[in-house]
Amino acid sequence: MISEKMEAAINKQIKDEMYSSNLYLSMVAYFENLGLKGFANWMRVQVQEENAHAMGLFDYLISRDGRVVLETIDKPPFEWSSPLECFEAVYRHEQLVTSLINELVDVAEEVKDRAAISFLQWYIKEQVEEEANCSEICAKLKLIGSDANALLLIDQELGARTYVAPVIA
Repeated sequence: MISEKMEAAINKQIKDEMYSSNLYLSMVAYFENLGLKGFANWMRVQVQEENAHAMGLFDYLISRDGRVVLETIDKPPFEWSSPLECFEAVYRHEQLVTSLINELVDVAEEVKDRAAISFLQWYIKEQVEEEANCSEICAKLKLIGSDANALLLIDQELGARTYVAPVIA
């Protein structure tokens, strides 16, 4: 049985992961409207990943005899001034998610929930990858500046990304 405090913290994180999914879906629409299908594809993969992250927490909570309580998800922004500004927003958001995961681990440590601590290690490692990926794309976008040809090359590169369902254990 999971503690009430841990249950509440995981429910909040489910909401936060679903917000991330909606944020990235909003970014899909932004990039589709710009005609940058590769960027949109990258964001579509993010949507799938965030949904998987939320479902991992959802399933974990159920496996611990916890109760899933879905909370209201805020409306994400839908407009950015450039692909760089959008990816900088992604990077900041992933840094926020990292801090939220760290807070979740803090709760698990506080209530001495070793099973949750073990489970959350996957999310900690995932956030390191998420931040690194976003940082790399931001760096490329800064490097190219306003070079439209280079932007199209990055678009082509991002279009090759495929979704691989994570094994959250």
